[in-house]
Amino acid sequence: MHNFRHLEVWKKSIQLCKTYYFFSKEFPKDELFGLTSQSRRSLYSIPSNIAEGAGRDTNAQFSHFLNIALGSSFEFETQIIIVNECEFFPQEKFEIVLTEIQHIQNMIIKLKQVYSS
Repeated sequence: MHNFRHLEVWKKSIQLCKTYYFFSKEFPKDELFGLTSQSRRSLYSIPSNIAEGAGRDTNAQFSHFLNIALGSSFEFETQIIIVNECEFFPQEKFEIVLTEIQHIQNMIIKLKQVYSS
C-alpha cells in the first residue's frame, strides 16, 4: 500500500483539477452538461484512480489503476483539444493545461515502470 498524498503526480493532478475548474467556468453555459462536465470528469478521474490504486494491496493492482489514470489523461487531452478548437478559452490557457497534462502523463508512465517490474 502507498500513501497517495505523498505522490508528486497525485499532487500535480489535484492542482490541475483546480486550475481547469476555474478555467472551465468560462465555457458557454450550454456546454455545462456536455464538454464541460465530461472534461472535468475525465480530469478528476486521474487523481482519483491514482489514490484508489495506491490503496490496493499489490504493485500489480497499483499499476492497473495507474493505467486507468493514464487512459483518463489521454481522454482529457483529447477533450481540451476539442475545447481549444471550439475556442472556449484563450490559447494561453490551453497551452498551460496541455503542458500540465502532458507532464502528468509522463509522470504516470514513469511511476508505472517502477511498479510494473
